[in-house]
Amino acid sequence: MRRDLGRRPFLSVVIPAYNEQERLGATLERIRSFLDTEGKDAEILVVDDGSRDDTAALAEKLLDGIEGAVLRNPGNKGKGYAVRHGVLEARGRWVLMTDADLSTPIEEYRKLAELARDQDVDLVIGSRAMEESQVEVRQSPLRQLMGKTFNKVIKLGTGLPFNDTQCGFKLMDRERVEPIFKKMVVDRFAFDVELIFLAMRYGLEVRDVPVVWRNAEGSKVSLIGDPLNMLKDVARVRWRYRQGLYNPE
Repeated sequence: MRRDLGRRPFLSVVIPAYNEQERLGATLERIRSFLDTEGKDAEILVVDDGSRDDTAALAEKLLDGIEGAVLRNPGNKGKGYAVRHGVLEARGRWVLMTDADLSTPIEEYRKLAELARDQDVDLVIGSRAMEESQVEVRQSPLRQLMGKTFNKVIKLGTGLPFNDTQCGFKLMDRERVEPIFKKMVVDRFAFDVELIFLAMRYGLEVRDVPVVWRNAEGSKVSLIGDPLNMLKDVARVRWRYRQGLYNPE
């Protein structure tokens, strides 16, 4: 594992990880293979969110000899905190955020990159909810209902036009989103809403693109406490915006 902080690769791949020792090995091997095949000048950043297993040690072993790093959060802070940590440490011209289970295959990066390149888009969101999306393995009916309900609340509370803000596969122009990430405060699963909400209000071009998606068992989203916390965070984002707390300095 090596990292030249004075050099800027083309792409940084940020992977938030919490107790992912069982899945991370296959994920990193697949990402490495894809980047090699594509000839991408890239770094891989695994952000360990206070894992209680061997996630960090495994990541360090698998990243040995390639450009990348294992970043450690000070305890279990949440996916939003982990992604924010990774993006602010990233050196790439572009940053790809992907989940540790690769629910969206890494090969779908091509779709996001094509849209970003051809239409000068600053933030590209992978979507499971567009007509062309391919959901090959679905979530349980209860989780599907929870997701649809949460999305309706998001639209009412923020005015965002997208049908899927929560897919963990997003490509962003690092320099353009960096000021936003420095303002973000949501540490857990509603951080996607905060990111997209602020990006649009900062005048960035945000688009969604249909992707392949396969549900993977072992979701870290609790059906009991997390939905309520996510709704509270959406309300918090609206309140902070109205108070001017997100305004550029």
